Amino acid sequence: MSIPSSLRAPDFKAAPYWWDAAEPPRRDATLPAHVAVAVVGGGYAGLSAALTLRRLGHEVVVLDAERIGWGASSRNGGMVSGGLKLAGADLAKRHGAAKAQAILETAAASFPFVEELIAREGIDCDYRRSGRFNPAWTPAHYQAMAARAEKLAALTGHPTRMVPRERQREALGSDHYHGGMIADGAGSLHPGKYARGLAEAAERAGARLVDGVRVSGIRQQGSGFRLATDKGEMAADAVLVATNGYSRGPGGGSAGGAMPWLAKRLLPIASYIIATEPLEPGLIDRLFPHRRVVGDSRRVLNYFRASPDGNRVVWGGRASFRDASDEEAAPTLHRMMTEVFPELKRTRITHAWSGNVAFTFDFLPHIGVQDGVHYAAGCQGSGVAMASWLGHNAALKLAGAANRDFALDSLNFPTMPFYDGTPWFLPLVGGWYRLRDRMDRLGA
Repeated sequence: MSIPSSLRAPDFKAAPYWWDAAEPPRRDATLPAHVAVAVVGGGYAGLSAALTLRRLGHEVVVLDAERIGWGASSRNGGMVSGGLKLAGADLAKRHGAAKAQAILETAAASFPFVEELIAREGIDCDYRRSGRFNPAWTPAHYQAMAARAEKLAALTGHPTRMVPRERQREALGSDHYHGGMIADGAGSLHPGKYARGLAEAAERAGARLVDGVRVSGIRQQGSGFRLATDKGEMAADAVLVATNGYSRGPGGGSAGGAMPWLAKRLLPIASYIIATEPLEPGLIDRLFPHRRVVGDSRRVLNYFRASPDGNRVVWGGRASFRDASDEEAAPTLHRMMTEVFPELKRTRITHAWSGNVAFTFDFLPHIGVQDGVHYAAGCQGSGVAMASWLGHNAALKLAGAANRDFALDSLNFPTMPFYDGTPWFLPLVGGWYRLRDRMDRLGA
């Protein structure tokens, strides 16, 4: 199903809205013969790592199979928060109370880190500490939020407060939910501008960024490594792989990817987004009081916000768990949007796009070393702050410059028997989650 003509704006593009202002530029694709540190993956994690490594005086080259910043880093919703979205209540059971608390605190530290990074490097990316509203899909979800609100405030150092259903329009211009929680420790930015600004900061520091080089294998050679690419081979003294949702090989699965071991531990999931045509003055202010970013409490969640210029709605979600095109997914997202905002029923779509996020089987981000190769991955769909934070800490580890333990370092990194990096089971799992969401709603 493609976009009906009634919903397709005359200037519609199957491309990220963010690229109108900050499409990733093309860079030199010349492969150097040797480098001290090779970073594979030119998204937030790889660029943050490169910046940190250069600050520590290490020569570094960042390689990307596409353009630097082409992937999820310039395709996401631009919502910034620290913490763990999906780690679950069994974190203490799996890791013990002390380790679980350290993991939560380490994850929460990603938010102040990215705020400081943006300020220090002078990255012009429309950043503002907007706060976040989490609307509750059911009354039970509201009660669960209320039970953890105080703990979240203590963990992040930013206030949280509950908004009951009868006052919901103070936080969101919709009656679709059952109240929700406001968390002040969150922000919004233009992800394309942030990816571009982070790349420029790494280049100013002396990092070399190389486009259009697909790494197909890494093998140890003496005290260093040899990287096989579609542009030839390159030697490196050390390697960091930061490919996250794009870790599979070009044919799917782990074969032919830079680091098959890592690909077998990541579940790449497409997240789809649309942007509406510009709206009449005042409507955005009614829909998004205080311009907070929004992510609801469903298992198959919706996340949405006003565009940085305040002219349109940017709406994202898991519109499909199969390989759907951006245009096929767009009508589903539009329907989801108008269930929450009925007044947008006749609003047309100007952009539709998608990007891969990476989940892990334990719902935790990870950094570590396998067979001498460093890695950083698994942001669970909250990668603006977390990917930047993981890249920084992976770089500190690689350089031997970490002065404290990082709780997400060298955790057991599980996979599933016979899993090759292609999550064939996602339609089944996604269908079950959708059914449970419907059942929860009917029982509310």
